Amino acid sequence: MQHTHIDTNTSTRIAQAQKLASVLTTAGRTVALAGVVLPLFLIGILKFTAVEIEVLKPLISGTPWLAWLYPVFGEAGASYLLGVVEVIAAILLIASPWSARAAVVGGAIASAIFITTISIMLALPVWEVASGGFPWLDALGSFLIKDVAMLGVSLAVLAEGLTKLVNKERQQ
Repeated sequence: MQHTHIDTNTSTRIAQAQKLASVLTTAGRTVALAGVVLPLFLIGILKFTAVEIEVLKPLISGTPWLAWLYPVFGEAGASYLLGVVEVIAAILLIASPWSARAAVVGGAIASAIFITTISIMLALPVWEVASGGFPWLDALGSFLIKDVAMLGVSLAVLAEGLTKLVNKERQQ
């Protein structure tokens, strides 16, 4: 009898742990998604301000693979274009839990955004010279390094969307 009692307690603890894990997974995914959506949206709408157009100048002009944006779109146009892309990505990511296609497109766009922003770290100085350089990040490096985590979340959303689309195809 005592053995059955222990098994019942163990089963109850396991069920409670599984329920907690499920709640935490949902909460973690929601917070992670919000951690990508909010900066994309808020920084995206900032791209339509004169202040952000100025802030972008050294980043875009100092990065050889982005510098073409200015001759093609102009300083304001390049900023507006980036803002539109960021806001669209944010909206698609918001829809991603309900739409596999939104997850794929939003995840892909957001991944491209964050790959691009992370790549700026290869072109511009991001190490705090006064503190001894690497591994001490300066203000730009501190601003850009967060994009590594946001890239990870974006790739996870993209992968989830692709998985849902593949599973849907298999069922048909």
